[in-house]
Amino acid sequence: MSALDYFNDTHRMVRETVKAFVEREIRPHVDEWEEAGTFPRELYVKAAQAGLLGIGAPERWGGTGEDVFMKVAACEEMVRCTSGGVGASLGSLDIGLPPVWKWGSEALQERVVPAVLAGEKISALAITEPGGGSDVANLRTRAVKDGDHYRVNGSKTFITSGVRADYYTVAVRTGDAGFGGISLLLVEKGTPGFTVGRQLKKMGWWASDTAELFFEDCRVPVENLIGPENGGFYCIMSNFQMERLILAVTANMTAQVAFEEALAYARERQAFGRPLAGFQVTRHKLAEMATAVKASTEFTYRVAARIAAGEDCVLDVSMAKNQATQCADRVTWDAVQIFGGSGFMRGTVVERLFRDNRILSIGGGTYEIMNEIIAKRLGL
Repeated sequence: MSALDYFNDTHRMVRETVKAFVEREIRPHVDEWEEAGTFPRELYVKAAQAGLLGIGAPERWGGTGEDVFMKVAACEEMVRCTSGGVGASLGSLDIGLPPVWKWGSEALQERVVPAVLAGEKISALAITEPGGGSDVANLRTRAVKDGDHYRVNGSKTFITSGVRADYYTVAVRTGDAGFGGISLLLVEKGTPGFTVGRQLKKMGWWASDTAELFFEDCRVPVENLIGPENGGFYCIMSNFQMERLILAVTANMTAQVAFEEALAYARERQAFGRPLAGFQVTRHKLAEMATAVKASTEFTYRVAARIAAGEDCVLDVSMAKNQATQCADRVTWDAVQIFGGSGFMRGTVVERLFRDNRILSIGGGTYEIMNEIIAKRLGL
């Protein structure tokens, strides 16, 4: 391993494992799943058996333990399946499950974590509300203690794996207004008063299920409280750094795959008696795309290295997410432009990457929220 290389031999083995899984289990079916708007649930079990779902999970539950670059390598190879929806759905446990294994009771962990890591159950995170968006501190879904239960009323929206999930890590208001009154509850599918709404149709991520959730006097046992009451905001924020890093990695790899597709097309596609790559305007566009992807990727890797070293990287990870999503916006746009009319056709990889990319500057904290965090960290 070179001193300049962020990835060791174990990381490379994980990369090869995920690559083989993607080529065997996803790529042959991805167009069909995209059009169907779903994929077989057994893919979760297959992913677990291949070791994918345990990457980053605690060793006590059979996971790999925390290893930032192992997660980065796995994420990059999953993006190469070319369906953001498949990757997002398989990865919803990465945001829904950590609060459980970090702050849930021992009994709650034993009931939930092994089943999710085995692919037998699906975990989702439910924070966003119809009127709230990125304004987590002002969420309105309320939970009132009623004996040995919490009585929950409210709704959530844009929840990834919302239709299929068995376990929902739900942000609720148990106290006063603001971030100090938020708690997390584990709500199980089938709980009286809890219903899953329609599957939402989206611009991209077609193969993922995204849903609305409704709580009407939903009674959740007090033992399903995750972390301290009114301490949920910290639990939510503690996972945002890693979530935003993975979104940056996803954006960079989305751009990389779009660039590779455009490069191959430019070499093969003939126009006016020569390949597209024979025109300076196309060569320079590809050169600029390659430069943007390389610069953004290297910055993200550096931020990942600092996170792995235990540093507070809220400022830099916010910058990395914005830089990466800007890069992906530009590169996926240019890739479609190089493909011309073919890039506008459904089923073309660059068309799908262009659609799927659009959510990356919105999810996990919008571009504007990242700028606000950056500004505050700069003392503005």
